[in-house]
Amino acid sequence: MKKWKVCLIVLSVLVIGIGLSGCKKKQSSDEVQRYAWPLGTSSPEDTVTQIYAEKFADEVSRLSNGKMKIEVYPNSTLGGDRELLESCKDGDIPFVVQNTAPQVTFLPDTAVFDLPSAFDTIEEARKAVDNPAFYQKMEKVYEKGGYKLLGYADQGFRVMSTNKEIKDIGDFKGQKIRTMENPYHLEFWKDLGANPTPMTFSEVYIGLQQGTIDAQENPYEVIVSSKLYEQQDYVVETNHLPHYISLIVSDEFFKNLPEDQQKIITQAAETAKEYAREKSDERIEDRIKTIKDSGTKIIKLSSRTRKQIREAASDIYKEIEDDVSKDLVDAYLKNAEK
Repeated sequence: MKKWKVCLIVLSVLVIGIGLSGCKKKQSSDEVQRYAWPLGTSSPEDTVTQIYAEKFADEVSRLSNGKMKIEVYPNSTLGGDRELLESCKDGDIPFVVQNTAPQVTFLPDTAVFDLPSAFDTIEEARKAVDNPAFYQKMEKVYEKGGYKLLGYADQGFRVMSTNKEIKDIGDFKGQKIRTMENPYHLEFWKDLGANPTPMTFSEVYIGLQQGTIDAQENPYEVIVSSKLYEQQDYVVETNHLPHYISLIVSDEFFKNLPEDQQKIITQAAETAKEYAREKSDERIEDRIKTIKDSGTKIIKLSSRTRKQIREAASDIYKEIEDDVSKDLVDAYLKNAEK
């Protein structure tokens, strides 16, 4: 299966390469684009990631009167997160839409997004990434890595699902919770007294069903689309991290485009970002209803418990400040509630 997938990716990139063969030389605005530029994601179609990607592609087409074309490839068709980042940097797959978590390996400064319990509302989190001072710093981070940052949408906050009623920080103790393989995420749950376990996402539903794990954490979008709530009695609004989705383009590819096409891409990205955020808010309300209708209870934590969580995870702030930079952290948290 692995060999088959690798062959498919290679074949796809070869086909894409034909379409991009003329992209590394300066393109004329009047040139007819014969092949659609690929945009890769590792997410399924029924997600905010797909909505973000499709809206961006539609806006690019609309603003260019159909002269500029982008084809969206979801579901890791062109590779997983790592392959997409590598191919984007090389310019083979110029556009990528993905969660920021997998980018930490390539862009260590994106660890700033792993600061836990920094914001009380998703509006605060959006203001943080849109803050010009912070955004300009992140543009430089991506440019240094070979990418052009076009914006951040989101899927709301990441929340916890479990079979134990959580009301106080002591209730997290001993919970076997599945997390992504991210050192800051693992440390956060350890600080709460839980027992975090990295696990391939495809194994999470069975893990919950068989009791290998007690809990997991994801945005509402994922909890419903993967039916994880079916195996859990509670969804706890820990809201420990915003689930940001970035839209990036190969920096070399972008710089080789005519100025008017660069403006179209930038404008389309801004429109798509706002549209994706609106849809995310709508879909979260719908997902919450689905969970409640199933009989799974949703728990909103008290401000006291949220404060306890933040205090328990204070060491992560110091660690990320050392690993990233205090200036970047300060810019990100500028408007956060203290």
